[in-house]
Amino acid sequence: MNIYFNKQRVGGFTLIEVMVVVVILGILAGVLVPKLMSRPEEARITAAKSNIRAIEGALNMYKLQNYDYPTTEQGLEALVTKPDTPPEPANWGDGYMDRIPLDPWQQPYQYLSPGVHGSFDVYSMGPDRKPSDDDIGNWNLN
Repeated sequence: MNIYFNKQRVGGFTLIEVMVVVVILGILAGVLVPKLMSRPEEARITAAKSNIRAIEGALNMYKLQNYDYPTTEQGLEALVTKPDTPPEPANWGDGYMDRIPLDPWQQPYQYLSPGVHGSFDVYSMGPDRKPSDDDIGNWNLN
């Protein structure tokens, strides 16, 4: 049996080339990872704003059909189940939302009617879960 070897050089990466790529990837990871770690909080804030817009739309539909917003006492639950406290809505249909979501920090959204910032205020207390400057409300969605 005759075995002939091809005397051409087999292609591949040298150790130095591999080390250069590893160093470059390490540098990129060192720069990008801290920036990416702040993204989950930005995503939560965006989700809270989206939920507030949806709740705001349901509240506006409630007012369109019932001539006024639910009271603070009736709360956001008035969008899910018909309130039995005065003023009872005259034209409450099948509801305006299936359920009221929790904010991204697993806390209930807050509701005031009349609001401090407008006809009503819907807001999340944000990451610190207490009233402060980082509250996300229908008055500061921009």
